[in-house]
Amino acid sequence: MSSRLATGGTSVFSGFTRLCKGLAVVLVVGSVIVQTFPPAVTYLTLIPARTIPFAWNLITAGYIEQSLVAMVASTFGLLFIGRLLEPIWGSKEFLKFIVVVNFLTSVCVFVTAIAFYYITRQESYLYTPLSGFHGVLSGFLVGIKQILPDQELSMSPQLKLKTKWMPSLLLLLAIVISFFTAEAASYLPTFIFGTYVSWIYLRYLQSHPETTLRGDPSDEFAFSTFFPSFLR
Repeated sequence: MSSRLATGGTSVFSGFTRLCKGLAVVLVVGSVIVQTFPPAVTYLTLIPARTIPFAWNLITAGYIEQSLVAMVASTFGLLFIGRLLEPIWGSKEFLKFIVVVNFLTSVCVFVTAIAFYYITRQESYLYTPLSGFHGVLSGFLVGIKQILPDQELSMSPQLKLKTKWMPSLLLLLAIVISFFTAEAASYLPTFIFGTYVSWIYLRYLQSHPETTLRGDPSDEFAFSTFFPSFLR
């Protein structure tokens, strides 16, 4: 029995790509830094009031997890989903997707925080440290929706979920939870923009080495497919 468990464990926790392992190290090291040296939060996370002159926050914030739970979840999400997406997209395109989605999501979150400050005059929008890999993770789900839209996940013998609904359900869950906890509300813009920016990138910008075309113009990947039929 122990040998079977070992074999099963090996199959589950093997096959991770070198790129994903390297990015996982970045997430772990970033989390360790902010946990060990709390002042580093000021320089590595996105604090809208300090983004100028600390403009590098728009890049670094996406790779900094401020809690152990978030770091573990992001690391596992990167390794397991990356193991699926990277071989299909290629390492170069996979890394490009992460960098572009991370940066543009941070820019959108920054602009939103500034806008909400001017609307509400609440300084918390300016000084709350924002960071995390969850914008890219939500983008990974959009990638899965694109390449495996009809793959079914068995939640129970009676309940099966198609992967094309995973991004939409994640956003719905994040929105519902944000009504009950302030911490969840701080994550919500990153989830929303991570999903939308990822769709824009995959729809219009992603390059395909085998063709000269960019993006995915198929009807099955239209923006309306994120919504149930009666809402489209």
